[in-house]
Amino acid sequence: MPAKGKHRRPKSRSLSRGLAVAGTGGAALALPLMGAAGASAAAAPATAPAVAPQLPLSLQAAPAAAVQAAPAVYTVVPGDYLSKIAAERHLSGGWEKLYADNRKAVGTNPSLIHPGLKLTLGAKAEAPAEAAPAPAPAPAERSSTGSSASDEGSSGEQDAPAPVQQPKQKPQSSGSATGAKAPSAAGFVAPVSGGISTQYKVAGAMWSSGYHTGVDFIASSGTTVKAVGAGTVVSSGWAGAYGNEVIIKHADGHYSQYGHLSSLSVSVGQSVTAGQSIGLSGSTGNSTGPHLHFEIRTTQSYGSDISPVNYLRSKGVTI
Repeated sequence: MPAKGKHRRPKSRSLSRGLAVAGTGGAALALPLMGAAGASAAAAPATAPAVAPQLPLSLQAAPAAAVQAAPAVYTVVPGDYLSKIAAERHLSGGWEKLYADNRKAVGTNPSLIHPGLKLTLGAKAEAPAEAAPAPAPAPAERSSTGSSASDEGSSGEQDAPAPVQQPKQKPQSSGSATGAKAPSAAGFVAPVSGGISTQYKVAGAMWSSGYHTGVDFIASSGTTVKAVGAGTVVSSGWAGAYGNEVIIKHADGHYSQYGHLSSLSVSVGQSVTAGQSIGLSGSTGNSTGPHLHFEIRTTQSYGSDISPVNYLRSKGVTI
């Protein structure tokens, strides 16, 4: 039997290059020791990731789909009409969209708006992007001469054409009779050179008489309005739904009436001649836009109306 030898424990190394870690099943894994620098770094808390500086809200990009503000409510004032409201407030879709949004309140005729009516205004027209090239100049706004008026003694009319559907007229010079025809053989002229937008006796339940008591001539604001014949001024001033009006008594006993004028240039008792300026057209009183409301009456009072077109034609005036 061999002699028992002494087992010598191997000398431990002062600096072990590995660390024995007990693993599953007793196996040991040797992990390298980190150097002093690594250990120091491991001991230090992790540095928070860099955060990009926040831009001021005014400089941050707007969301792709900005939340649209609730529609505003607009109250109609004298002289308003749909195309004017849409243009002044840059409404998307123009007067057609404004009318469609308020058809229940306005009714079947887009010309029928009256002071005090509440309109819901939709979205404004989108402004061009800041980096986009400047848009081409917008076309000139359609002349307001095509707008028809709501009538006297009512809050509007039912069968008149829409404002932008009226025929265009040649520009007229305010304060002059440019383009006016010479008086007929009977000494009569048309009050303005524009065409007729609303005929006589157009039916409407909202009129005091149940129908249109005169004709509406197309006339932009500031158009010269002429006396259709010689006579004496019997009324000149404010007349409620007619706004500023002039009434002239003619030699044959008939009266001509001119409504919604923006200014007056004659006074009661004054004699006038055919074609003489008596004022400028406008949209005063119960009116949805600039035009001239013209009547022929057998007396000075409302309700004695006859066809103004037939009367002027009987005097040799071509209309």
